[in-house]
Amino acid sequence: MATFLYRVGRWAFRRRRLVGCLWLGALVLALAAAAMAPAAEDEDLSMPGTESQKAFDLLDERFPQSNSQGAEARLVFRAPDGRRVTAEENKAAVEDALGRLDGGDQVASATDPYETGAVSKDGTIAYSTITYTADAAGLTGPTKSALEGAASRARDAGLTVEIGGSALEAEESPGGTTEIVGVVVAAVVLVLTLGSLVAAGLSLLTAFVGVAIAFGLVSALAVPLGLTSTVAILALMLGLAVGIDYALFITSRFRDERARGSEPEEAAGRAVGTAGSAVVFAGATVFIALVGLGVVGIPELTRMGLGGAGAVGLAVLVALTLTPALFGLFGRRVLSRAVRKAARPGSEHRAPAAAGRPGLGTRWARFVLRRPLAVLLIAGLGLGALALPALSLELGLPGDESKSVETTQRRAYDLLSEGFGPGFNGPLTVVVDTSKATDPRAAADLVGTTLRGVDGVASVGSPVLSPAEDTAVLTAVPRTAPNSGETKDLVQAIRSAASDVEGDTGADVLVTGKTAMNIDISEAMSDALLPYLTVVIGLAVLLLTVVFRSLLVPVKAALGFLLSVGAAFGVLVAVFQWGWAADLIGIEQTGPVMSLMPILIIGIVFGLAMDYEVFLLTRMREVYVHGASPGEAIVNGFRYSGRVVAAAAVIMVSVFAGFIGMSNPTIQTMGVGLAAAVAFDAFVVRMAIVPAVLSLLGHRAWWLPRILNRVLPNVDIEGEKLSTRAQGSTTAHDVTAHDATVHDVTAHDATVPESTAPGAAVQRLPVGRHRH
Repeated sequence: MATFLYRVGRWAFRRRRLVGCLWLGALVLALAAAAMAPAAEDEDLSMPGTESQKAFDLLDERFPQSNSQGAEARLVFRAPDGRRVTAEENKAAVEDALGRLDGGDQVASATDPYETGAVSKDGTIAYSTITYTADAAGLTGPTKSALEGAASRARDAGLTVEIGGSALEAEESPGGTTEIVGVVVAAVVLVLTLGSLVAAGLSLLTAFVGVAIAFGLVSALAVPLGLTSTVAILALMLGLAVGIDYALFITSRFRDERARGSEPEEAAGRAVGTAGSAVVFAGATVFIALVGLGVVGIPELTRMGLGGAGAVGLAVLVALTLTPALFGLFGRRVLSRAVRKAARPGSEHRAPAAAGRPGLGTRWARFVLRRPLAVLLIAGLGLGALALPALSLELGLPGDESKSVETTQRRAYDLLSEGFGPGFNGPLTVVVDTSKATDPRAAADLVGTTLRGVDGVASVGSPVLSPAEDTAVLTAVPRTAPNSGETKDLVQAIRSAASDVEGDTGADVLVTGKTAMNIDISEAMSDALLPYLTVVIGLAVLLLTVVFRSLLVPVKAALGFLLSVGAAFGVLVAVFQWGWAADLIGIEQTGPVMSLMPILIIGIVFGLAMDYEVFLLTRMREVYVHGASPGEAIVNGFRYSGRVVAAAAVIMVSVFAGFIGMSNPTIQTMGVGLAAAVAFDAFVVRMAIVPAVLSLLGHRAWWLPRILNRVLPNVDIEGEKLSTRAQGSTTAHDVTAHDATVHDVTAHDATVPESTAPGAAVQRLPVGRHRH
C-alpha cells in the first residue's frame, strides 16, 4: 500500500494542474447536478418487519385512498379568555376558515370539530384534522399557504390558532451561525498548528472541495435514492471533519520530510505513502462502520450511513490526490517560515538548529511514563463516572413536544394536551384484519370493547370498516404522553389483550400509529445495539491486529473505544434526558434520547477513534521496530504526532459542536454526542490511557504469536518499503516484499528518526517482532 500511494503522491505532484482541473470539473458537475435536481424529501421513519409497519402497509393496501402515511395537519382553535369556542361568532369564524380548505388542492378531507365532537369539555378549545393526498415533502407552496391563510383568517376574528401535524414540517438546511463558528475555530487551530496561512488554507480548501462534491451528489440523488436533508447534513458534518483532519496529517508529514531535506516531489510521495496509508486505513474503518449500519434494517439509518460513508470516501480520495497536487502548486509557501529560511540558497545543507525545550507532546509523554498507573486510574475512573448516566438511557423519537415553544407546532401540541389530555397527541391506531373473520363487524366491535377495558386507555373511537369489510380501524387515545414509559407499557398491554380477540374471532389485530412506530423502532434499536457493538469491536480488533501486528494493542484500543462511547452516552442522558446544561444549547424540553443516536454514534466514533489510534501509534511502532525501547517509542510518537492529533481532535470537535445550534433534534443530538465522544476519545483515551497502558505493558504490547505473524498480511502502514526504496534507489530493480522485512543495520541507519534517544541500540527487526 505504501509503495502504491507513494507513486500516487508523486504522480499527483507532477501532474498537479491536471489533478486540480479534474477535481474542479467534478465539483462543477456535482454542483450543477444539485442545482437542477428537485428538493430532498423527508420521509417518516419505517421499520420493515415490525407490527406497526405491517399495519401501515395493510392500511395502504385496504384503504388506498386514505394514504396512511400522507401529510396531516391539525388546526387548533382557542377562544378568547372567558369565552367558548362554541359561541356563535367563534363557531362562524372556525367554519369559515375550514370552508376555505375543504375541497382544496391536495386536501383529502377537513373535519368539522362541531360535528365530530372535537371540542374540549370546557368548550374553550377545538380542533380540525386536515388530511392530504401527498406527504409533507410533496405538498406544494399554494397548499401550505392555504393552510396558513385559514389560520390567519380565524386569528383575525379574535381566536388563537396554531397548526400542528406534519404538513408544515420544514427541512433543516446547513449554513447557520454555529456551523460557521466551528469552521472558524478549525481555521485558527490549523494556523496555530502549521504556522502557515497557506498550509492551513490548503487543508481547508481540500476539505471544502470534498464536502461540496459530496453535498452536491447527495442533493442530486435525493429523489431517486430517497435521501433526506438529514443525510445531507450528516455528509456535510463528517466530510468537513475528516477532510480537514486527513489533509492535516498528510500536510504535516510533507513538512517533516521537507525539513529533513527531501526534494519536494519525493517529500510529497513519502507523505502520501506514509501518512496517506494511515488515512486510507482510518477512512476505511469509518466507511465500513457506516455502511454496516444497513444491517439494522431501518431504511433511513441505512441511507444516513451510505451518505456519510460516501462523504468519507471522497475525503480520502481528495486527501490522497488533491493535497499533493496543491503542494506542487503552492511550492515552498506550504512550509513554515523557519524551514523556508533554512532552504534559501547557500543554506540547503545547513544542519537543523539544536533542539530547545522539548515540546508539550514530549513533556506530556514523559510525564505519563513516570506515573503510568496514576494516569490510567484517573482517566479510566473519570470516564467511568461520566458513563454512569448511560445506565438510565431511554430511547425514543422526538415529536412536536421537543420543538421550541416559538414554533406553531409546539404551541398546537400544548393546546391539545391542555384541552384533551397528554395522550391525545399520540393516538394509537388499531387495525383489525377481518378478512378471515366469520363476522367482520362483530369482530371489530369486540376489539373496541376489549380496548376500552385496558387500563390506561382514555377513549376508543367507533370502528371504521373498509368498503369490502375486510379491515376495520379504531383509534385509541392513551391517558399519558406519547414518549412516556406508561404509553410504552400500554402498547404492550393492548397487543397482549388483542391476542385473546384473535383467538376468539380469527381476526388479526395490529397496533400502529406514530407513537407505536416510535416504540417499535426504539425497541429494535435497543435489540440491535449489542450485536452491532460486538461486530464493530470485532472489526476493530481484527484490523488493528493486521496493522500493528500485535494482540494487546487492538484489545486496548477496543476497550478505550468502549470507555469514550460510554462517556458520550452519559453526556447525552445528562443533557437530553435530565436537562443538565440544556439551556446553554437551546433545549427547552427534555425527553428520551433519539433512538438512532446510539448506533449512529458507535458507527461514526469507531472509525474516528481508530483514526487517532493509527496516526499516533504508527510513529511509535515505526521507531520501535527500528530498535527503540518501548518508552522511547512512546515519546517519539507524541513528539511527532501528538500535536497534530490534538489539533485534529480540536478541529473535529469544533465542527461537530457547530451543529448543536440547529433546531433539528436529530442533528442537535448528533452534534452533542459526536463532539463529546471525539473529545473523550482523543484527549483522554488516546492521549492518556494509551501511553499509560503501553508503558505498563512494555515490550509485551507489541507481541504477536509466530503463527499469526506468518498468516496475517503485511499492509506496511509505516512505509517500510519506502525506506528500502530510498536505500536501493540506485539499483536497477525494485525491492521485493521479502527485502522489506530482513535487512542489515547499515541499510536502515538513515531511516531511524532523529528523535531516537542518543546511545539507543539501533537494530533492524523483522516487522511484527519485538526487541528482547
